[in-house]
Amino acid sequence: MPKEIRTDSRLTPLVQSVVHPTDFSPASERAFAYALAIAVLRQTSLTLLHVEKNKHDWSNFPAVRKTLERWGLLEPGSSQEDVFARLGVRVAKLTIDSSRPVHSLHGWLDHNPSDLLVLATEGRDGLSRWMHGSVAEAMARAAHTMTLFVPGDADRDFVSLADGNLSLANVLVPVDHSPDPTRTVEFARRVAELAGDDRVTITLLHVGPPGSAPRIATEDGPEWRFVRMERAGDPVEQIVAAAAEVKADLVAMPTAGRAGVLEALSGSTTERVLRRVRCPLLAVPATRS
Repeated sequence: MPKEIRTDSRLTPLVQSVVHPTDFSPASERAFAYALAIAVLRQTSLTLLHVEKNKHDWSNFPAVRKTLERWGLLEPGSSQEDVFARLGVRVAKLTIDSSRPVHSLHGWLDHNPSDLLVLATEGRDGLSRWMHGSVAEAMARAAHTMTLFVPGDADRDFVSLADGNLSLANVLVPVDHSPDPTRTVEFARRVAELAGDDRVTITLLHVGPPGSAPRIATEDGPEWRFVRMERAGDPVEQIVAAAAEVKADLVAMPTAGRAGVLEALSGSTTERVLRRVRCPLLAVPATRS
């Protein structure tokens, strides 16, 4: 992981806790790389969570130490204690005995709030099994959790599972007057600062009549620059097309923050974009409790 790990106290926390629910699939393995990289960059806690009835095979969990050794962040043969002592990351691997993954995840988050949920998605026609069933109802109380969706078949990645290389170059942020995009734009800037490859371009896209884009205060920095784009037409079509045009490594979208992120996604522009975009998508609640 060539990007230097930062502990700059002037930065307000991007995240302080990361949760990655895993079903041990190849798609989850790809999402695990993102969860681990973010935990290392922010020196925060990482919880790997598996939900399945009557199965507790710890050997199937992603290998944190071996991955960090492969990334060159730990020496071969390092101990569990070295993960925290050397990198400041506290790792927990938990299993929940249940046949209802979404319900159980919701209940766990209700008692263990997290700043970031990292979920794998599978295929263009739907999400992984974590998302099946009545998502809105099951996840309604898991409110205000920022969620990173990582497609198992993405065309573009900015975290390499093989070597931990970070290659974030382009971020697309669709903006409108509602939901408020302020937090999403700020998170996009912080992600660019933390994980960017050279200078990251953050494109603010507004789909609507000419001159109707919201006024958002932005300032270029040494590791990022802002570009504004306006399009007319169907929002989903234009967002997906723009993501392909700018070769977005990440799409960051604000969601209505009064309910849980996944509840806000149901039937929304974000959900429809999520099913079609070819890169990771970060859903950021517009408000916090």
